[in-house]
Parts: sequence; structure tokens; C-alpha cells
Amino acid sequence: MQNISSYLDVVPEVRMALEAGRAVVALESTVIAHGLPYPANIEIAHAMEATIRAEGAIPATIGIHDGKIIIGMNEDEIELLAIMEHVRKVSRRDLAFTLATGAWGATTVAGTMLCAHMAGIRFFATGGIGGVHRGAETSMDISADLQELSRTPVLVTCAGAKSILDLNLTLEYLETHGVPVIGWQCDEFPAFYVAQSGLPLAQRLDDVATLARLARIQWQNGLHGIIVACPIPSEHAMEAAPLEQAIEAALRNAQQQGIHGAALTPYVLSQVAQTTTGESIEANKALLINNARWAARFAQAYATQ
Repeated sequence: MQNISSYLDVVPEVRMALEAGRAVVALESTVIAHGLPYPANIEIAHAMEATIRAEGAIPATIGIHDGKIIIGMNEDEIELLAIMEHVRKVSRRDLAFTLATGAWGATTVAGTMLCAHMAGIRFFATGGIGGVHRGAETSMDISADLQELSRTPVLVTCAGAKSILDLNLTLEYLETHGVPVIGWQCDEFPAFYVAQSGLPLAQRLDDVATLARLARIQWQNGLHGIIVACPIPSEHAMEAAPLEQAIEAALRNAQQQGIHGAALTPYVLSQVAQTTTGESIEANKALLINNARWAARFAQAYATQ
């Protein structure tokens, strides 16, 4: 029986870094294919990789095509992904289907965590994790990201969860499934475009060495995913009240049009970008770069302990 690892295509730079015990940071590809419009998507993909390299770590953007999981997409692959239409969003449930059909796939948070773990990568930078959607008590719409965090030993650096979600229920779900949520130099759960949600966190850390030590202890004891929640830099944070109005209007439009499931988040984020005349896109770019920088620092500290 063929092992899943035979479907991995780990590029030489990433493979050599892993073999040498150097810091490697995984990056998702859904933000390129679905999260941001062109050309902002390709600009941020390159900026995140450059930020990670500037910190002395190796970036590994993960995507799928031609029946392979690419661990470390090259510039041409990233550019193709940025302009292609109908790219499949790949979470855990979609992985085998996408590999079997040879289609292009962009990995979500859950999909990236899974593939990074297969390749031996422990650190991952993203924008915001998925979570419990508003109205989930009737729709049962809960992101697979949360379940993946409870089973896969990868540290996810993010700006909290996307603002369009029910953040309180998201934190409750994570607590139930034993996922630590560490406030990075903050006491409240960040709300993606907004630095503070008003929801207190039980755990806070302020220094990189302690965070690296926490990650090592977590994994040495057979525990799984870790969230490190980094607030968006204050100069790029959005005002909460008008943002909430834009989100509520986008969610109403989505409901009227029957948009749900995997299509909901890209639709709402696109609507919010239009309503805020691009302010949300600039905020998204800023938080992604900030998360990439910190993830690289965490990975470096872990590799050198």
C-alpha cells in the first residue's frame, strides 16, 4: 500500500532546511486563490515569504496540483494560483479527491496544517483561523480548522479568528477540544481586522524563548495544535463599529443569495472590502505580514533551543 508521503513534493530548499533542523514556516495558499483579489494576492504571497526570509527562516507555501502536495511552491506556481479560476479549497476532507483528480488546490488553514505536519513542519503563519459561524446553533457551520487544531501538532500564528465569525463560541469550542490559545503580548482574543474583541484570554506570553519552550513541551507530551494570537498592528487596525455593520450587511446578502459553506467566507470578505473601499484589504495585508514575521521568530527560537 502506497504511503501518503509519496504524494509530497518537498522542494530541495525546504527539504534541506528540515534535514538540518533549520526554521521553516508553512504558508497557506487559500489566501492567494480565494482570500485576496489580484494583484494584492500575489503581492502578499511574495511579501510574506520575503518577511520570513528576512528573519532567517525558510518559507514553504503549500498547494496542490498534478496529484502532488507541493511543499514550497515556486514563483510561477504562485502566480498561476493567483489568477486561476475555480481553484478547489482543500481541507482535510478534500485532500484525497484533489490528489486523485489532479486538480489545482489551495490549502485552507486545516489543509495547510495537515500537509505541513506530513512534511515535518511545525510552524505556520496565516491571517485568521476559521471558527464557529454566526447562527451555528441552527446551521452547524463550524470550520474544520478547529478540529484540525485539536489533532495536528502545528503552531498556528494568526490574528485570532475572522471577524465574521462568532468569536465567543469559537473560543468555547477550542477550550472544549483542548487547544491552547496564547495571547501574544495581549490579554484579549484579537478579532482579525480589529486588535481587541473584548474576550479575555486565559494565557498570555511576551517573550519568544518561553513560547518556543511551551511548544516543545506541548509536543513532547503528545499534545497537538497551538494558536498564538497576534493582534493586528495598531496603525492598521480598523474601527470595530463600522466594520461590524459591513459584516452584518454582507451576511444578510449571503443569506438572501443562498451562499453558505466554503463559499461564505470569501464572499463576505469580498463584500466587506467593497464596503470599506479597500481598507479591509490593506488591514489584511498588514496582519498577514505581521504574523509571518512572528511565526519566523517563533520557529527560529524553537530550532535553536
